[in-house]
Amino acid sequence: MALLPFVAGLMMTAGIILLFRALSMPEEEDTLQTRLNQYGARPPSLEEIELQKPFSERMLKPIVLKLSASLAARTPQKTLEDIRINLDGAGNPNNLTVADFLGIKGFAGLALGGVGFLLLSGSDQSVLVKALAPLGLAFFGQNLPNMWLSGKITARQKELTLSLPDALDLLTISVEAGMGFEQALQKVAEKWDNALTREFARVLREQRMGMSRREALRGLGARAAVPEVVAFTSAIIQADQLGVSISRILQLQSEQMRIKRRQKAEKLAHEAPLKMTFPMVLFMMPALWIVILGPMWPNMAIMMGGGGGGG
Repeated sequence: MALLPFVAGLMMTAGIILLFRALSMPEEEDTLQTRLNQYGARPPSLEEIELQKPFSERMLKPIVLKLSASLAARTPQKTLEDIRINLDGAGNPNNLTVADFLGIKGFAGLALGGVGFLLLSGSDQSVLVKALAPLGLAFFGQNLPNMWLSGKITARQKELTLSLPDALDLLTISVEAGMGFEQALQKVAEKWDNALTREFARVLREQRMGMSRREALRGLGARAAVPEVVAFTSAIIQADQLGVSISRILQLQSEQMRIKRRQKAEKLAHEAPLKMTFPMVLFMMPALWIVILGPMWPNMAIMMGGGGGGG
């Protein structure tokens, strides 16, 4: 009971403070006055605009841009073309260009190498370790973007493979309903949002810009680098060249995709017992041995101890 006055006084004090804060807040200006103040305010200077940007854009981005320009000028053309193909295969994540990717690689290598040098500079390690460890970290940092890009490519190829059968079914239905091939592609691109439909939308954009259907589909197959997508684009190109009905080609492609998907599922089902053998041996068998042989250990220890004493 003695605490009640203290708690009540504390609550009253807090209420008074909140009340004074609410009363001291300026009244909200009307919309017209706010707009007039905005027009009459002094425009921010270039320095203020620069300081409003995040740290990564103010400090890191210029370093990456300088590194990218320097590395792009010294990188062989074949390597630049391979990076461009890999970026296309990954779906151009974050709209990265070849120069941007080279700059990220260089920055990651320098950053990890510098961190390793700073950590080892004050240690009592040998000179060889102090020299090789930063170099190893720099090499690892330079390859980190490659590992990230490889993961992006693998995930995108898997997404393309999984979404192709449904897209083929909708393409077949749309073409059989009387739509043209481009209209059917547009229908599929509007129906879903995945890697394949984005590629279909890119094919349509390229055709509107003047590229032929054959070239646009070949570009799709090259970017996808998935056997199923390459087979689909090749079949459409051949049907366009020979004048074969596209609806029939789409039906055959859809049937083949179903057969391949069923065969892949059966293959994975057959491989499952073999893949389960190693986890069972590593994790389940030791537990079974402990459960079965565990109660015997005390008796065996007593017997072995007794036998040793008798000798």
